[in-house]
Amino acid sequence: MKKSLKLLLLIVITIPFFAKAQSLDSQLDSLLSNLFQDKDGLGGVLMVAKGEKTIYKKAFGNANLELGVHMTPENVFQIGSMTKQFTAIAILKLAEENKLNLNDSISKYIPDYPSGNKITIHHLLTHTSGIKDFTKMKTLQQVAQRDFSPKQMVDFFKNEPVDFAAGAKFEYNNSGYVILGYIIELISGATYENYINKNIFEAAGMVHSRYANDVAIIKGRAYGYQKKESGYVNKSKISFSIPFSSGSLMSTVDDMLKWQNALNKNLIVNSKTIDKAFTKYQLNRGETFSYGYGWHLKEINGTPTREHGGSIFGFKTMGVYIPAEDIYVIGFTNCDCNSPTQITREIAKLALKSLIK
Repeated sequence: MKKSLKLLLLIVITIPFFAKAQSLDSQLDSLLSNLFQDKDGLGGVLMVAKGEKTIYKKAFGNANLELGVHMTPENVFQIGSMTKQFTAIAILKLAEENKLNLNDSISKYIPDYPSGNKITIHHLLTHTSGIKDFTKMKTLQQVAQRDFSPKQMVDFFKNEPVDFAAGAKFEYNNSGYVILGYIIELISGATYENYINKNIFEAAGMVHSRYANDVAIIKGRAYGYQKKESGYVNKSKISFSIPFSSGSLMSTVDDMLKWQNALNKNLIVNSKTIDKAFTKYQLNRGETFSYGYGWHLKEINGTPTREHGGSIFGFKTMGVYIPAEDIYVIGFTNCDCNSPTQITREIAKLALKSLIK
């Protein structure tokens, strides 16, 4: 009798959750059919999770147009600027181990950096350094396919005039995160690639994540494309030493969920350290801005979120995490003509309504 009562209670508790999930499933199918209208064209993957449980995960379109290979939820994508999350946490890990201080000037590690004594690691993490973003330099096209060492990449932009004094303004900046990757190498004695593999990917169980490579055989790779007037073309080539620690990692939606849960479980750094990544900081004049370390700190209908997107030749990505409900929504596409940013946020709104406790 007691067993029957427990079973009945379990059914009563579980049915509403699955009913909500089923309703959400149909809503998402409808939304995503608009983003991926061409079933024989390029596509992507979208996932919704609550805690460690995947609520929705589907693939659309093709992973390879030439071969007509359909996309699967397990495909590996270049994640672009979502790489910054990993770089930021790597820096925080080194700080937790007392190998650096977030208030250290970059001159401590790169003595010949112009005015480096005025720019701190904190400024680099928060995009408030004023350093020229290399993606805005006209000369970038001339070197885009060259393989640079991290030092050579830093040398490429370091003598450019700063856009503003450190701490005076928030302005999204890739150069700062390249410097952070170089600092990781200088302090750890390992390459950025190897440091991230060992200290983050392995620790989080992210077995399908890696530093990007166009030459290596990567099982499940989704190929990237761009759209021209004549139709789709293979993505433009770029040496991954250029975006480096600001945008050169690859992953899957399942691995990104492992990453989010590893952060929640303090598998990489402790809770006191991780809180620094999700704190809104102030500019020199006291104005608060909505970026922590590697994440935009925003809201959906008044509920705080941690968000970041990515864009690199052939790929666009977006992730939204809602801490209060432990909901994670992530979208990858394999054409930089098809951004998942807006629809990922819309789906996060729907998930927030459908999956709340």
